[in-house]
Amino acid sequence: MSNIRDINLADSGERKIEWVSRNCPLLSGLKAEFEQTKPFKGIKIALSVHLEAKTAYLCRVLRAGGAEMYITGSNPLSTQDDVAAALVRDGMEVFAWHNCTEEEYFANIRAVLENDCNIIIDDGGDLVHMLHNEMTDKIQYVIGGCEETTTGIIRLKAMDRDGLLAFPMVLVNDADCKHLFDNRYGTGQSVWDGINRTTNLIVAGKTVVVAGYGWCGKGVAMRAKGFGARVIVTEVDPVRAIEAVMDGYDVMPMSEAAKLGDFFVTVTGCCGVITEDDFKNMKDGAICCNAGHFDVEVDVAYLRKAAVCVEEMRNNILCYEMPDGKRINVLAEGRLVNLAAGDGHPAEIMDMSFAIQALSVKYLVEHSKELNTKLIAVPEAVDREVAFRKLAYMDKTIDKLTEEQEKYINESH
Repeated sequence: MSNIRDINLADSGERKIEWVSRNCPLLSGLKAEFEQTKPFKGIKIALSVHLEAKTAYLCRVLRAGGAEMYITGSNPLSTQDDVAAALVRDGMEVFAWHNCTEEEYFANIRAVLENDCNIIIDDGGDLVHMLHNEMTDKIQYVIGGCEETTTGIIRLKAMDRDGLLAFPMVLVNDADCKHLFDNRYGTGQSVWDGINRTTNLIVAGKTVVVAGYGWCGKGVAMRAKGFGARVIVTEVDPVRAIEAVMDGYDVMPMSEAAKLGDFFVTVTGCCGVITEDDFKNMKDGAICCNAGHFDVEVDVAYLRKAAVCVEEMRNNILCYEMPDGKRINVLAEGRLVNLAAGDGHPAEIMDMSFAIQALSVKYLVEHSKELNTKLIAVPEAVDREVAFRKLAYMDKTIDKLTEEQEKYINESH
């Protein structure tokens, strides 16, 4: 039995999903194919991904292939109640609502996993973590799963290194058609969508500090530069720091960048990126937000403890007034700003990412008896299929190697 906020919101959610469906030709093509072939007939899928319209359309694509869907959100603030209602009205089981408590969030994870699911689609690793730590009796039903994001893959690699991972997981985020586009162009646009709609402030002429220069950080920095900002990158990896310098950005430690920034965006996947000493160095009115999966990058707990006054300035902006009178603004409680204060990545970007997800699930089901390793790369054939399909929908064609060229590159010289 589903557990959502209000089924009466379904009409609004349906309109959002319909808009996505018109702008996701890859998923729509897969949906039409799956309706004919039913590759997931008899398969139960547990899904914990940010519950908004693109995710909802992925659920419909998988359901079109015969799957029974059991759905929750991967972040308390990113669930859209109208989208959840539309899925329930459509006959799916959903356990999620916006701004649930931490206790309610994990109760919803449990409710999904109670259904003896065969495939796990995770975003950040909470489904997998729950199965291995609290619901080990349900592992017997699992064929394998797919992980959507960098943070979840970090957790999976740690589990595998310690010999704890009990079933195969496809590392969806590592696919070229996922991280090169979703993480860079998707995060770059959606983070600034969230910041701009929330603050209504200009970016041009200001200093933006981007913590972390992986693919997500590259996208955030690129878009900030496009808005006319001066961009400073902070990093712990020397190679990425050199990349940032050669891409035209300043590079320095956070202790120095804190004195200069107007906007701060953390995109590291690690904890303790902006801390007490950094807040003390910031300008009055500095704006901090996070684009990493968990709310551990900006030390909001310190601000709550130290502030003499906390005031909601606008929806999704909390202003912490410190004892010295300085004000630090935090967006979306330090959670994912692009989803907690926005609509997430553009539909056309998630079309590619979720096509990788859908085809990876198909791969798991079709090869369930042949999977000998726990961490599985997305097959190159899947990556290339998505790329060629995307090019076709973009009305683009590319060259093809001649027989002579094929022979040349495959022979030793």
